Amino acid sequence: MQIQFNIDNSIEGHERTENYFTPILQDALKRYEDKITRLEVHLADENGEKSTPDDKRCLLEARVANLKPIAVTNHADTVEKAIKGATDKLKNALEHSFGKLQNH
Repeated sequence: MQIQFNIDNSIEGHERTENYFTPILQDALKRYEDKITRLEVHLADENGEKSTPDDKRCLLEARVANLKPIAVTNHADTVEKAIKGATDKLKNALEHSFGKLQNH
């Protein structure tokens, strides 16, 4: 599973963020690694320099073999919480999608 990060300029430490979250995402999605060809991580601070609640956004888009991409978004007050929330949502979405395939 290839992981590609797209990080907004208002979020500092692009390389450090990628190095820190890549193994966390790989571990969290290990169950689906044979089905996901690419995972795109989009991180943004929606209010730039202003600090407001839930202004960090994480959009995860999983490219799944033989299916349409599955995308989820989560907002939080920190990048870490935004990624954690989006990862949990993505796992639920993947479970739902693969469950539908097994029922057919």
